[in-house]
Amino acid sequence: MRCVVLTSVSLVAALLLLALPSGELSPRHCCAGGRWQRSETENNTVSSKSSESKMTSVEWATAPSAQKDLHVPPLQELADVLSRGLPENFELASAEVAPCPDLTRPPYNLAASGLCGNAELVELGGPPYLMPLVRRDKVYDLGALLRHLGRDPALLAGAGAGPWPHVGVNCEGIVNLSVRGGVVEQGTRIVTVEGGGATYRVRRLPANETRSALLGNYLLSDGAPGQVLKVTAEKRTGPANFITAIREALQKHYGDRVVGLGGMFVLREGRARFHVMPDFSATPMTSEEDLNRWLKFYEMRSPLTHVGTLVTGDMGLDLRLQHFHGWGEHGDGGHYHYDTTPDAARYEGYFVPAARVLRLDAPVETHTMGRD
Repeated sequence: MRCVVLTSVSLVAALLLLALPSGELSPRHCCAGGRWQRSETENNTVSSKSSESKMTSVEWATAPSAQKDLHVPPLQELADVLSRGLPENFELASAEVAPCPDLTRPPYNLAASGLCGNAELVELGGPPYLMPLVRRDKVYDLGALLRHLGRDPALLAGAGAGPWPHVGVNCEGIVNLSVRGGVVEQGTRIVTVEGGGATYRVRRLPANETRSALLGNYLLSDGAPGQVLKVTAEKRTGPANFITAIREALQKHYGDRVVGLGGMFVLREGRARFHVMPDFSATPMTSEEDLNRWLKFYEMRSPLTHVGTLVTGDMGLDLRLQHFHGWGEHGDGGHYHYDTTPDAARYEGYFVPAARVLRLDAPVETHTMGRD
């Protein structure tokens, strides 16, 4: 048993913390030594299991890393390419250069007002850390990553696995994190399978929890207002989902010149097929069939806000070509696959081209499973 001696100051601090409701943080905790503050979060946060929540994260200073530049076409050129390509999959589609709306407002609900400023893509880990069997040591502190990269102000938004040590089980992560002037605004949601797979639960992380795990695909930018690529589409007539249609139109035009986009879109009307990962598999998953039997699939309802990235080529970095997760304030959320009501589907998206892709802690031994 460990004995802890409290000074009078620390005893008062401890009593004040005990007075806070479970799962809440005071509005802004100031720390010495340049450490980030925490901004206020809503009450529907999850509490950590103490033995797991202290698990050591991957050290960014020593983690394997690589980066490559992406082709960055002018926004108007991108809009023209998509305006020609998207009608192959949607009855109504448009792409234009437009001022980014305030993305902190509904239905977008991002942690920063914009997507612009020094945009790049970040990919962490990968599916080989999930299957055949999980690598529980692959825990990533995204707050520490931003400090390591010297990014403030910053928006980090995208799709990945959530911090399983925080909630005690495997979970989806819908990363939506900003830092401005040393203050963390945490809008990240996690989604867990409940009731043996019968249902799921979406929860918001507290501001002092900035970890993820296993894999992730994120847009990293200053989160500033500016001109963006606005893409809308309605009434899907082809086989490709919204993101696949965008990626394939760009790939067809640019070929070996790899383009990367990051951003967000809203499914304003219709419903969509999602999956949520259950807790980690105890038996090896060695095929897509094994993976799909393990995943839990659901039909979810609009409006749904999605964040993520796409690239038109791998560039020898073992990249995931597209990855978007979404959530709704009504309680739905998970990994986006495609709309299930094509006649009713209505999409509205905002994207920025990235100048480079940063590949961190890529698996040494890889495979192509789990990339859908």
